[in-house]
Amino acid sequence: MNFRIGFGFDVHQLEKADTLILGGIAIPSQKGAVGHSDADVLIHAICDALLGAAGLRDIGNQFPNTDPTLKGIDSKILLSKTIKLLEDHNYLVGNIDATVCLEQPKINPHIENMRMVLSEILKIESSAVSIKATTNETLGYVGREDGINAYAVALIYKP
Repeated sequence: MNFRIGFGFDVHQLEKADTLILGGIAIPSQKGAVGHSDADVLIHAICDALLGAAGLRDIGNQFPNTDPTLKGIDSKILLSKTIKLLEDHNYLVGNIDATVCLEQPKINPHIENMRMVLSEILKIESSAVSIKATTNETLGYVGREDGINAYAVALIYKP
């Protein structure tokens, strides 16, 4: 098999809101991420990891924030389009390992739901989707709750 590994990173500003969209679900929160799409930082990092592994550049190249048709788009659609691009190049997803960095809200109670949502789109078992969370120990833009970021690693392969 032809294995490839990709790394993704994304960051978004946080503003006062009722929900935070993360991993394809809405989480009650006092702040939400801001972006051209729904600003799902976790899905964006996963898309970048998958696209990078396949040598297809990144989410900004494939789905530019200058495209008005993508304004406010659900990031689950972007992930689905990313999977289609991989399939067009004969790649399948092996697994995802991701970390979200934010002070609050605590996302641990939501991780299993995110894994289920993402695994369906990724066409893999939920056990192949790892999502972890950490704080930034009150340091920097994450610590001040001005922003959120996510890191992801993806393994893809050609069967």
